[in-house]
Amino acid sequence: MPVITSIKSQKKKDRVNIYLDDRFGFGIDLENFVKFGLKLNQELTDEEIADIVKKAEFQKTLDKLLRFATLRPRSEKEIKDYFRRKKVHESLHQKLFDRLNRLELINDEKFTKWWIEQRQAFRPKPRRVLEMELRKKGINKDIINKVLGEETIDEEKMAGELLIKKMYKWNNLEGFEQKQKMSQYLAQKGFAWEIIKKVVKLQIE
Repeated sequence: MPVITSIKSQKKKDRVNIYLDDRFGFGIDLENFVKFGLKLNQELTDEEIADIVKKAEFQKTLDKLLRFATLRPRSEKEIKDYFRRKKVHESLHQKLFDRLNRLELINDEKFTKWWIEQRQAFRPKPRRVLEMELRKKGINKDIINKVLGEETIDEEKMAGELLIKKMYKWNNLEGFEQKQKMSQYLAQKGFAWEIIKKVVKLQIE
């Protein structure tokens, strides 16, 4: 059976490298190192090594995932995308999801509220665009409707402010052409035609 011949600290202070028969065996976090009672000259079966590596890999992945999940609210789809991007082994997915759920770090409704608040504070978007963005983030339509129903989004004011900022482009245009350019601009921004007609009319008058 392989024997632990050396234990060396990694650059990360909370992890060590285990050498088996004078060759690198695996890296492990200190919590699992203590938990498994690893020590010099200890013999390990191949089954024990496989179990240790699996649990150590879970902890390593969890540590990185927690850094990702605590930066800001995350949707369930973002976590799944993270697993795929980081090539996290499928056998760890459910256990990682369960840990994040216990820590209340996956919440699509909380993510939706955060997304809308951020958009309205820094890059205001009409309701239709917000819905599209959130659907791309994997948010359920019922959650989107619920949260948007609780938010006050003044699309007329938003569209009017956008037109005021861009009026210098259309000041030299007249009549139909000016109205058309303004309408096209707001349509590209995702506003409904009902809002566009009302705001453009107010701006021209």
